[in-house]
Amino acid sequence: MEQQIRFCTAVDGIRLAYATHGRGPAIVKVANWVTHLEHDWHSPLWRHWWKELGRGHQVVRYDERGCGLSDREPQRITLEAFVDDLATVVEAARLDRFALLGISQGGAAAICYAARHPERISRLVLCGGYARGRMRRDLSAEQRAEVELLEGIVRVGWERADPVFRRVFTTRFVPDATDRQMAWFDELMRVSTSPTMAGRLRHTWGEVDVTGLLDQVRVPTLVAHARDEVSVPFEEGRLLATRIPDARLLPLDSRNHVLLPDEPAWPVFVRELHAFLETPPAAPVAAGELSHREREVLRLVTAGLGNEQIADRLHISARTVERHLSNSYAKLGVSGKGARAAAAAYVARVEQAPSGR
Repeated sequence: MEQQIRFCTAVDGIRLAYATHGRGPAIVKVANWVTHLEHDWHSPLWRHWWKELGRGHQVVRYDERGCGLSDREPQRITLEAFVDDLATVVEAARLDRFALLGISQGGAAAICYAARHPERISRLVLCGGYARGRMRRDLSAEQRAEVELLEGIVRVGWERADPVFRRVFTTRFVPDATDRQMAWFDELMRVSTSPTMAGRLRHTWGEVDVTGLLDQVRVPTLVAHARDEVSVPFEEGRLLATRIPDARLLPLDSRNHVLLPDEPAWPVFVRELHAFLETPPAAPVAAGELSHREREVLRLVTAGLGNEQIADRLHISARTVERHLSNSYAKLGVSGKGARAAAAAYVARVEQAPSGR
């Protein structure tokens, strides 16, 4: 099993590294804190993930801006930039419809993308993910002091040859790891990004809050979360499952933020993951099940109006028009470059007036 590494250019000119391996239906793993495509490939913490995901699937991974083989000093470190980067990689890999995997911080970006582009997503898997960054949760004074302490550790000890400072993060992420696995994660942090960028990334992800988008995710969703992990409390996974329509919660008996190959939770997750990915999609809904606003938008598409013109006509934002179109595509089971025309034509056929009118 080998990976192929390529590069693409984000909307603001940042060069992003992405890798592919395996064959079959595509699954895209959203970037999380922190990664390095080359360093991760033979990792004792990640290799079993790549092997299982690549069994029957084409896997697409990429390094977050500021990390790994991607450009290391981007100006934009925002949630919107992360979502744009995901879209850039998807287009560069020439994917039409695919499963989306959001691990840890990658869950928030995955939620944003899935809410905006349901027609592109066949399945959404969130593992150890969250909608609320740590600073958006109801923290005690002690927990806030802990956040400040961890930020100080990043500034002081990130690049030191002695991994003692970085080991604080490692033991929080994978407390049951072997010495070899912990040493690898210690080194990953050092080689993946700079102390300044690590701090910027932690700050941005800590302030994220996408809870308002959860009820807009209209794709089959599996939420897997370790019961006893400390990096992202189980309650955050439960929140995802309760707020995303029809999402399924898979509690895992583990303390690890990244599931390890020899722990009992790993084969449970693998079995449920493959079963979920291989379940046939539900049949598309009839045009009559579109909302009034969705049908209204598609009628204007049929009339030849663009998104900005539709927004002006209906007194809504262009982003809202895009969301209505994405929801319509998903409901009608159309995707790709021809989705707009196909959806509009279908609705026009169903709703056409009697001849002679």
